Amino acid sequence: MNSKNKRIVLHQMWTTKSLVFMIFMLFLSAGMFAQGKKLVTGTVYDNTGTVLPGASIIESGTRNATTTDFDGKFSLEVAVGGSIEVSFIGSTTQKVQITAASSKLEVRLQNDGYQLAEVQVVSVGYGTQKKSDLTGAISTVTADNLVKGTISSTEQVLQGKVAGLNIIRPSGDPAAGATLRLRGGTSLTASNSPLIVVDGIAGVDINVVQPADIKSIDVLKDASATAIYGSRGANGVIIITTKSGTKGVSVVYSGLSSVGYAADNLDLLSANQWRGYVRQTGNMDAVDYGGNTNWQKAIEQTAISQSHTLSINSGKVDSGFRASIAYLNNEGVIKKSGLERISGNVSAYQYLGDNKDVKFDMGLFANIDKWHPIDYRIFERAYNLNPTIPVYDANGNFTSVGGNIYENPVEILTNRTVDNERHRLLGYFKTEVKFLNDFQAVANISLEHNAVAGGTYKPTYAIMEGRTEAGYAQRTYAEYTNAQGELYVNYSKVFGKHSVSALAGYSYLENIYQGFGAQRSGFVSDAFGYNNLGAGYNYRLGDVYSYKGKSNLVSFYARANYNYDGKYLLTATVRRDGSSRFGENNKWGTFPSASAAWKISNEDFMSGTKDWLGSLKLRVGYGVTGNQDGIGEYKSLSILGVGNDSYYDPVTGTWSLAYSPKQNPNPDLKWESTRQINVGIDFGLFDRITGSFEWYQKNTDDLLYTYEVPQPPYLVGTMLANVGEMSNKGVELTLNADIVRGDKFTWNANLTLGHNVQKIEKLSNPTYKTDVIYSGSLHGLAGMSGQYSQVIAEGYPVGTFWGFRNAGLDENGKIQYYNAGGNVVAESALVDADKTDLGNIQPDLTMGIGMNFTYGNFDLGITGYGMFGQKALNATNMMLNDPTRLPSYNVPDDFLGSGITSSPKYSDYWIEDASFFRLQTLSVGYTMPLGFKNSKLRMYIMGENLAVFTKYKGVDPEIGLNAQDGVDQTGLAAPGIDKYNNYPRPTTISVGLNFTLNN
Repeated sequence: MNSKNKRIVLHQMWTTKSLVFMIFMLFLSAGMFAQGKKLVTGTVYDNTGTVLPGASIIESGTRNATTTDFDGKFSLEVAVGGSIEVSFIGSTTQKVQITAASSKLEVRLQNDGYQLAEVQVVSVGYGTQKKSDLTGAISTVTADNLVKGTISSTEQVLQGKVAGLNIIRPSGDPAAGATLRLRGGTSLTASNSPLIVVDGIAGVDINVVQPADIKSIDVLKDASATAIYGSRGANGVIIITTKSGTKGVSVVYSGLSSVGYAADNLDLLSANQWRGYVRQTGNMDAVDYGGNTNWQKAIEQTAISQSHTLSINSGKVDSGFRASIAYLNNEGVIKKSGLERISGNVSAYQYLGDNKDVKFDMGLFANIDKWHPIDYRIFERAYNLNPTIPVYDANGNFTSVGGNIYENPVEILTNRTVDNERHRLLGYFKTEVKFLNDFQAVANISLEHNAVAGGTYKPTYAIMEGRTEAGYAQRTYAEYTNAQGELYVNYSKVFGKHSVSALAGYSYLENIYQGFGAQRSGFVSDAFGYNNLGAGYNYRLGDVYSYKGKSNLVSFYARANYNYDGKYLLTATVRRDGSSRFGENNKWGTFPSASAAWKISNEDFMSGTKDWLGSLKLRVGYGVTGNQDGIGEYKSLSILGVGNDSYYDPVTGTWSLAYSPKQNPNPDLKWESTRQINVGIDFGLFDRITGSFEWYQKNTDDLLYTYEVPQPPYLVGTMLANVGEMSNKGVELTLNADIVRGDKFTWNANLTLGHNVQKIEKLSNPTYKTDVIYSGSLHGLAGMSGQYSQVIAEGYPVGTFWGFRNAGLDENGKIQYYNAGGNVVAESALVDADKTDLGNIQPDLTMGIGMNFTYGNFDLGITGYGMFGQKALNATNMMLNDPTRLPSYNVPDDFLGSGITSSPKYSDYWIEDASFFRLQTLSVGYTMPLGFKNSKLRMYIMGENLAVFTKYKGVDPEIGLNAQDGVDQTGLAAPGIDKYNNYPRPTTISVGLNFTLNN
């Protein structure tokens, strides 16, 4: 339980408990003798150093007891030589010996995983449940356990924290986001990211919430848990609960300053190594430009970043208020890159009525991002350029040497302006009304708005487009608005050993999106930048565009829970979704689920295991969920569009562009459907270890893909249709251990492991057929136009590399290959039938680990995560190891000793094991109590991305899962290709402080 929650819950009980214990003390003290007694005072803290009001203190073997006050303080007269027992809900009881020297005690209680499960509340969608009563697979991460540091994208706080949830951030660019995958992907063309829910509002941008405002995150994994979200729940659901006003007044400030540098670069020839090569080979074509330039370092910088958060909390018994404001300036290690963000959050609640039967709850989140996107072509140029070329010539101008893909990358970064700005807004208002004792009605309305504006200008003197276009300017704007309304009723009743709860509700969502853009070239003056497109004289068809779309989702949903005697639990849910995106014949979809749990440890026959088995629960769940994100607006309809053909209009006497069919209608279009079964075991051992084990199998039907169709009868040669099938199955393990619980020293650890196996089961049916889908385009690489590195085929996972197997180098340095018969042949003898499975990007194992130590007021924290068994195509290395590059282009250091004489050709020679383990954070802190109302100051130093353990030869083994070449390959179509996109990750050293002032 969050420390603030502990205070608000138990403080409400404090007065009554204190009165009861004081009565006990009065009766007991009447018969006691003063001889051998001592007045002991002290303060009780939780494992985070937060005081615990309402903790119980009792003299061992007596009824002499008291409780701590609101500041966690207590006083009790006890016998010298005896002991006191200190306890608190959700914490382990601690015994303290009393000696003649005992006076002011400081008692630090540790969390008890078993007790916490009984009291911890978990979000399950449209409500909450005690963690101990869950029947589905749900993982919870509280604010204290989220990843800390310089966080520019909120999903980073979960990296390595949830078994089965992969968060892949392939770039060190502060403005870049991450890819989320929970239990493998379920789609080829749609989003594979989990649905994000913030304070009950579904489908919002996760970055509308800042890490400092998060109270807890619940990850709903299996279909029995996510079916309540119907056609949006197939990829899992992440529910974020934000902080709200709590009793008392407090001010919290958190500040951090950091220095970052590129953790790694490719090891290319230096100028002296290049000159040594020229001398050794006697190459007469080599040109030494007299410089000594490390082009990778030339585009890099030392990144200075800072973040500040200030929050104010005020609360009473019947009302509460919290406001926060944050500022982030995260500078990138590549010049000109970075992210600046200012954000704010206000939330409040108010109870009405003597019994608090009515509650009003509101929240408002807003932030503004500003960043300057860089041209990723600079990395290929930095790898290409001769290291003897100086950045600047003798006149102080950027050096320019002619050649293909040979432009000065520092000039590219410097001589152009790219400004982007994003505004996010989320607001909601919720009303809760209790009636007829057992019922509660909830109405929730919300609005989310997200807008991005961009401006680009490449001046007339800038290389590449600036010079060729005589100046180039562009303006873009895109926005979307989600308006939602929810109305649902909860029912809860206890009948003896029977406990029943039910939920029924209605939801309406309207999404409107729109945007426009314009570009011009041919500028006489650079003075206007991108602010006067009309000054450009060169106008072309397609320079101006605009669009708008709208969709609606209407839903009815219900859930029922049954609990008998705290041992047997049942849950059933159903959701009915109607979407304007679906085809005429499939406007509505139904998504049911059921799950059951058995608390085995609560059975009488398990009483003999209490000493070592604290808890044991078996869970089984099955459900059906959907994914409608692959169906864009109007995809089921026939659409006309402007083509390349024109017609003569005799009325006006002019030629006009003709409209023609652009999309075939498909009235059968519908959501992708995922059926999932989950079996889980929750356990607690030896009063030290808690954990869970999950086994699951997911089968996705009706995969969406655009198939080729005959003309006629179809007017257009392609059609989006539901055809394919995919499976994912795997296991997950989560462990938490209190290894050491001492008065001064504590050590706890957590471990998450996940294993997933994915396979395409079907791609064709009698109407829509394809044997294989080629993906992983190598377009843009020299000599590889029209080539693909991967296939999507039945029997293989997405991201399967398909090509020739190498047999090493022959005596002349030529790469040899195996043919289909296993014989070694030369490149010239290869045919397509010799291609085979070369591995895939899917990891065999994912892992997250964390350890926390405390000694007195000092703390030490370590986190790390890893992925193992996945392959990656190092296309960058493939192209750089080309014997024709020298002396004009640079090469890797190890190329000179490799003996390679073959020109680049795609094969498994360039596919590497991308397994890695990353030391994510290492922090050391000291907390200084300020002596009043639990106010405190914590100072710390933190290192991020301190080490990566891998055999991968590229800049970083954490390769992205999306297309990286500008080709439209959504979903899972092009994962695991390292192709000149190597924005280096920073290693960062930070110093920070957290200040809490309570009144």
